[in-house]
This record gives sequence, C-alpha cells and structure tokens, in this order.
Amino acid sequence: MKCLIATVATLMLGAPAALAHATLEQSEAPEGATYKAVMRIGHGCDGEPTQKLRVQIPEGVISVKPMPKAGWALETVKGAYEKEYDYFGTKLTEGVKELVWTGELPEEYYDEFVFRATITEAFPAGSTVYFPTVQECANGAERWIEIPAEGQDPHELEGPAPGVKIVPAAAH
Repeated sequence: MKCLIATVATLMLGAPAALAHATLEQSEAPEGATYKAVMRIGHGCDGEPTQKLRVQIPEGVISVKPMPKAGWALETVKGAYEKEYDYFGTKLTEGVKELVWTGELPEEYYDEFVFRATITEAFPAGSTVYFPTVQECANGAERWIEIPAEGQDPHELEGPAPGVKIVPAAAH
C-alpha cells in the first residue's frame, strides 16, 4: 500500500511539468553566461499541426543566434534594446527581439527549436528568465506567455511561459 501511495504521489508531483507543453530542456543557466536554449514542443493545437513557433526574447538577453531547422523557414525580428549592453567590449544597443520558425509539426510528433543567447547581468542569480512562446496553427494557437507574479507558482497558470532559473556562475 505504501508503494502505491508513493507512486501516486510521484505521478501527481510530476503532472504539472507534463502539462506544460512549451518547455526548456535546461531549467538552469549560469548568471552572465551564454545559454543554449532548447525549446520543446510536445503537441499542436487541438489536434492541428503547429505551423509557426514564435519565441519572444526578453530585455537583458542579447547576442541571440537561432539554429536553422531543416524544413522550416527562420526569421529573426530585431529591435532596439531599452539599454546598452557590453558584449566582450562591444556596446550593443539593438538585437534579436523575437524568433519565428515557420513549417509544419504534426500533432502526433514532438520537436525542439534551438537558439543560443547571452543572459546579461540584468538577471542576477535566483531570478528567472521567461521566454513567452506562441504556437500558431491553422485555426488557433497555444499561448505559453503567462509570467508568474513574485512568489507565484508557475504551475498555477494556464499558459506559463517557459523559464530558466539563473544560478551563480560558480555553481554551474
């Protein structure tokens, strides 16, 4: 009986993570370092294939370089940063603000979309960087754009944005 209770408890604790359908493979990144983001998409929109994936890049995340994906068109939307960032001695005032992959991911398949970025000192250890993500389908969309309020559990949200927790550089 104890084994059954432990199994059910484990499944219940893991359920919120399973319900989050746009997630990042690595849940932690060192402060002030380069981060390889692997965005995982586990399903389409109510049975329809995903045709477009949009990932918003938050202020303080710079030098974004997406990985091309066979069979998908890739677009970067650039814009001005709210402040200037130092990138190895170069002052950056603009850069990628959104990534857009266009193609087709059938409902019954899973896929990953990859990009590399530098997470600046704007995000100290203990903070979380959120990447609002929208999956577009022929007749709808899945919006993973909600950012939890201070102290709020992201699992309480219907469409939580994928996030990565920033850890001290020495811890990584």
